Amino acid sequence: KFNDTDEPVEHLSPKRETDSTAKIEELNKASKTDTIYSMPPLYDLAFGYRSYEDEVDFLIYVHDKFSNSLDGEVENAEKADKNFANVKSLRILELAAGPARHSIAALTEYPPSAVNSVVALDRSTAMVNYGSENADHDLGDERRSDFLYVCGDMRDIKTSLKRESPEHESELFDTTWLLLGSMQHLLTNDDILACFSSVGSVMRDGGTVVIELPHPRETFSMGECTRNGWTVPLVESDGDDGGDEKEYGELNIIWGEEDDVFDPVAQIRLFTVGLELKVNDPNDIPSANPVLHDENFPLFAKMKKEGKTSVSEIVPMRLFTLQEIDALARCAGFELVAKFGALDDEVSIEDEDEAFRMVCVLKKVEINT
Repeated sequence: KFNDTDEPVEHLSPKRETDSTAKIEELNKASKTDTIYSMPPLYDLAFGYRSYEDEVDFLIYVHDKFSNSLDGEVENAEKADKNFANVKSLRILELAAGPARHSIAALTEYPPSAVNSVVALDRSTAMVNYGSENADHDLGDERRSDFLYVCGDMRDIKTSLKRESPEHESELFDTTWLLLGSMQHLLTNDDILACFSSVGSVMRDGGTVVIELPHPRETFSMGECTRNGWTVPLVESDGDDGGDEKEYGELNIIWGEEDDVFDPVAQIRLFTVGLELKVNDPNDIPSANPVLHDENFPLFAKMKKEGKTSVSEIVPMRLFTLQEIDALARCAGFELVAKFGALDDEVSIEDEDEAFRMVCVLKKVEINT
């Protein structure tokens, strides 16, 4: 378009950016903010609806099915009471582990003969401390020593292990998990290749990597950003004997707003991420609730007299296609051997009704010597 002087005028939709390189640099700086992710109890509560035990069953099942086959297929590989034929005391690595619920579930649900140990990694010190406290609480004396939580960067795993736990530096993992869309925080191909190469350097040949991301249909519907959210009720048991549950408030989660900016060149959306905590009666906050009364819980400390408080920030996240994951994996020495529409082996990625995630199973290419 031109103005009255015949000079070209740049015409941009408010949801578009053309200078993708500059935008990525800006977003990489913005992604270092830690407002939401520095509140582990709330984050943990927000995703408490997930069935971690069932998801871990799936994660170990797909490793059992695809890790030891050259063509990515094993005949008659069926789940049966957590007794998987190829599982031999796995060493598991969970990246961007957050509250470490999957890591802990693997150790509580499986014996040492199936799951030897788990190392979790996250860049947030608050998450590492919180996840370690969860492990202290949930893992018995026999299994607590099999869990290690490391603060570090998933693009340089060896350095993080060397710094935090030198005795684990030379050990290799059998399977790596990168779940809950956490890979979306890697905004450039260089970041992703660095992550994949770093994972490959600490994994056995033939080992698996399971990545959970939003379904590709979300990428191709970004002409209009949509509002996503859900509500988690806050409940406690009446009395000390664990009687009837009493609902005393709710946590509202916003994961994306209609006016979010989306850059179609960089495939990056500036997600509005918000948490709103509400209690029905500010004078009747349950004294035994560990989430609300954590001394490091700033959201509750800011609660207004009417019993509400909220926090919101902009979090840049990249959207991916399956073809991209396949190509980037090949560049780093992995192959894509399976894809699902959820952390459920019965949900096809092509299922229009049930598939809401893109779950990719990668296998590290075996090097013949």
